[in-house]
Amino acid sequence: MSKRDFYEVLGVSRTADAKELKSAYRKLAMQYHPDRNPGDEEAEKSFKEVNEAYNILKDDQQRAAYDQYGHAAFENGGGPGAGAGGFDFGGGGFADIFEEMFGGFGGGGRRSGGPQRGSDLRYNMQISLEEAFHGKSTEIKIPSAVKCDSCDGSGAQKGTQPETCGTCKGHGRVRVQQGFFTMERACSTCGGKGKVIKSPCGTCHGSGQVEKEKTLQVKIPAGVDEGNRIRLSGEGELGQQGGGPGDLYIFITIEPHKIFQREDANIFCRVPLSMVKASLGGTLEVPTIDGGRARLTIPEGTQSKQQFRLRGKGMSILRSDHRGDMFVEVAVETPVNLTKRQRELLEEFAAEAGDDHSNSPQSRGFFDRVREFWDDLTD
Repeated sequence: MSKRDFYEVLGVSRTADAKELKSAYRKLAMQYHPDRNPGDEEAEKSFKEVNEAYNILKDDQQRAAYDQYGHAAFENGGGPGAGAGGFDFGGGGFADIFEEMFGGFGGGGRRSGGPQRGSDLRYNMQISLEEAFHGKSTEIKIPSAVKCDSCDGSGAQKGTQPETCGTCKGHGRVRVQQGFFTMERACSTCGGKGKVIKSPCGTCHGSGQVEKEKTLQVKIPAGVDEGNRIRLSGEGELGQQGGGPGDLYIFITIEPHKIFQREDANIFCRVPLSMVKASLGGTLEVPTIDGGRARLTIPEGTQSKQQFRLRGKGMSILRSDHRGDMFVEVAVETPVNLTKRQRELLEEFAAEAGDDHSNSPQSRGFFDRVREFWDDLTD
């Protein structure tokens, strides 16, 4: 079964900006979140589909690749890793397209001969909204090419050294005469390295590098947002021929929350409110993202969708001691499973209120407009 178009999945146009993408994603992620749809396999499938689409389109470079090549840009292992943590080496599949369009993710070129800087690497990290608020220190494990200890990175067997190539005299390139033209190309004897290894190291087989998993300490600052990236200098792939290593980029994804929604530095929360408290007023205790509680004063006659602002109770702001605000939207709840006495009280209230809607200004305004509409039809 073919994949749906990512723009169609999110319900946005192909010209949608970052804000539209984020808004559409958050709305759908809340709608299909597994916690809101327990046991619903279709909702879980839609949730994963929405996450995949957003993870591609939120990144400008990946979106450009998708716009040009479609789903083919991320087949055969290309594209960002799925799940809480993923790792991309930048080789083959999507990386080839990446280099064609942008000249590589950020590493050095692929020229033969001479020192070559190692490729930049990408690690996808998913964190909770609470972790984004507080910040966190964590360890990540990544597979990486490191210098071979047996030969100290030379590629030659211990006790020997690479020898200068006799064909190119160590230059890595040779000149070839064709008619009136002289062309230069990589030396075929040494592969453009300028040196040959007659006795390769038994551990790395002459490459000077071995694959090894390394553990890195990562500090996620408080206030990070979806799509932020953290650069670890020199933690990318090892360079060739004495070239420096590339960098490691950690891309942040934030899990949808069960209670809160985030918009930049602000937090939004929807809270049910009893009909009695909405009518008579009172106080309401609500949770805050820092794990605390805040008390709201509910005025008499509060209506559904009315918002209350709690200043300084939102998200941490990156590289700042300040916080955003929290907005609480109330939803007035109609009581159910009434007792006999509760029903009698409501019937008494209805009889006392009458049909003039004096206690319901929104209803009065609506039905006044309805009467005007009907009167206009009879004129």
